[in-house]
Amino acid sequence: QVQLVESGGGLVQTGGSLRLSCAASDSATIIRIDHMAWYRQAPEKQRDLVASITASGFANYADSVKGRFTISRDNAKKMVYLQMNSLKPEDTAVYYCQARLLATTGSGDFWGPGTQVTVSS
Repeated sequence: QVQLVESGGGLVQTGGSLRLSCAASDSATIIRIDHMAWYRQAPEKQRDLVASITASGFANYADSVKGRFTISRDNAKKMVYLQMNSLKPEDTAVYYCQARLLATTGSGDFWGPGTQVTVSS
C-alpha cells in the first residue's frame, strides 16, 4: 500500500527558510505519479493548495507564496520538495503532501500525515 511521509517542518523565525520533503513508500508498487502537490491547513481554516507540479514539470503556486516557495520533484526517487524562503507568520500551518498516482493496487489521490511549520513573529 502506498504511503506518503512528509519531513522538514519545524519552528523558524520570520524571514527564515525550510525545505519540506515528501517520500512515497512502497515505490515498487508505483507505476507512475501523475502530479504532486503541497497543501497546508492552519488552525480553524480549510486545507488550501500551496503548490503543485505536473509530471511534465509545470508548476502552479498560490498567490500568497509566489516568489517565495519553489516546488520540485525527483521522478527517479519518487519525491517532491517544497523550498520555502522568506517565511512569514501567516505561513504557519500543517503542510500536507499529495500525490495523484497509479499503483499496482489501484489509483487515486494519496496524502501524507502532514508536517508542522511554525513561523514566529
